[in-house]
Parts: sequence; structure tokens; C-alpha cells
Amino acid sequence: MPGILKKTTTTLEMIKWEHSIFALPFALTASILAARGLPAWRTILWILIAMVAARSCAMAFNRWADAELDAANPRTRGRAIPAGLLSRQFVFGFTCVAALVFVLSAAQLNTLTLYLSPVVLIVLLGYSYLKRFTRWSHLGLGIALGLAPSAAWIAVCGALDPRILVLTFAVTLWAAGFDVLYSCQDFEHDRSAGLFSLPESIGIPGAFMAARVMHLAMLGMLIWFGLLFHFHAFGWLGIAAVALLLAYEHSLVSPRDLRRLNAAFFTMNGVIATVFLVFVAADLWIRF
Repeated sequence: MPGILKKTTTTLEMIKWEHSIFALPFALTASILAARGLPAWRTILWILIAMVAARSCAMAFNRWADAELDAANPRTRGRAIPAGLLSRQFVFGFTCVAALVFVLSAAQLNTLTLYLSPVVLIVLLGYSYLKRFTRWSHLGLGIALGLAPSAAWIAVCGALDPRILVLTFAVTLWAAGFDVLYSCQDFEHDRSAGLFSLPESIGIPGAFMAARVMHLAMLGMLIWFGLLFHFHAFGWLGIAAVALLLAYEHSLVSPRDLRRLNAAFFTMNGVIATVFLVFVAADLWIRF
């Protein structure tokens, strides 16, 4: 039993399950907009299970696919597989189980979510290989997270409303921007290992500028989204709060000082997504 508990704890640490909150609030935002209020509890439950399973699958597969790269990188060689805490076989098995849970969860929602679940898995798993041949791998991660609002809308309605694609584009740019910042930590290693990223390609100052442009474009998408869904005061306050939090996030780090990158990357992004959900939910509550 102690061995099982230790392996479970190590697995949860490997996939950073607590960071499932990154895209989850945006999925819940889409679900309440699709339902014009609170969706059925059964639908919310299966959306939550599908989201956590999909992210767990993607993270575990990333650790499996990158095991040799992680072992060669001083920043990541302490991860579960390079450190010998988990075997590659175990992690691959966990990936398969998480993928199965995701597909079964999609099947509990509606037919279209089931049919689209393999496509989602291809996007989620394919991201892990992008940095081997393109500097735009950050957009791959962005798309993987950006699918969440559209998937949640389909889960509630059984069809896709083109308007929700604007939120998908916003989340894509948001996630890609912070991944650009995060990858600045591996600037030297990526160059020596022949891996691709924006920092490796255009340098850290240029990468910071690219991340800022992406986040400004994200705010533009959120404004467009607010217009499409006829936001009232709370909705617009939510977008303003996101803008302020993004500005604060960027103030935590600079091209010459990456020490607070984890705070900017992990803590603030969860706050940004949650704040947006709360304000949009309040906006809907007042209207309906």
C-alpha cells in the first residue's frame, strides 16, 4: 500500500493535475453560455471528468515522449522518468487509461463529442513532437487548451456555434503566449539540443515581445467575444480584470530576470481563467 500511494503521488506530481484549472474555467464559461445559465449537473460532471482526463493524458504522454530530452536538460532531469521514479512503461499505460477515460466521458455527453474525441487526442498528443521541427510549437499547446471552450459548447448543445470559436482563438493566444515565456528557461538547452522554440529562434527579448503581442491579441478577441454575446457590466469588468492581471503577470518577469516565472506561469494563469469565469457567470446571472 505505501508503494501504491507513493506511485500515485508521483504520478499526480508528474502530470501537475492541479494545473487542470488552466483551461477548465474557460470550458465552464462556454458551457454556461451555451446553456444560458447552469447546464445539467450530469453534463457538468462529465465535462469535468473529460477535461481532467484529457489533460492528464496529454501531460503523461508529453513526459513519456520527452523522457530522453528531459534527462539531458538540467532543469527537467529531476522529472519522474529521468529520475527513475516511474518507468516509461507505467507512464505509457497511464496515458492509455487516461485516453480511455476521456473517450468514455465524451460518449456520456453526446454523439458528436464521441466522434470528435479521437481528433482531440491527436491534437493533444501531437503537441509533444512539435518542438522537434517548428518554432511555432507554442501555438500547438495553445490550440490544445483552446479547444476546451468549443468542446464544452458541443458537450452542452450537441453542435458548434461559430461565436464560441472567438473564445477558442483567445485561449489559444493566451496559452501560446505564456508557453513562449515559459520556454525562455530552456533557451540555451534548446539551442544545444537542436530543438525549436521562439526564444531559441529570435532570442529572449524577441520572445517576450511575441508573448506580449499574443496577449494583446487575446484581449482583442475577448472584446469581440463580449460584443458577440452582448456582455453587460460584469462581463466587461471581467475582460478589464483579465487585462490588469495579464499586465501584472508580465511585470513579474523580464528578459533579464526569469526568477518569478513559475509564479507568473502557474499561479496567475489559474487566477486569470477563474476570474473571467466568475465575471461572465455574474453577467449571465443578472440577465437571466
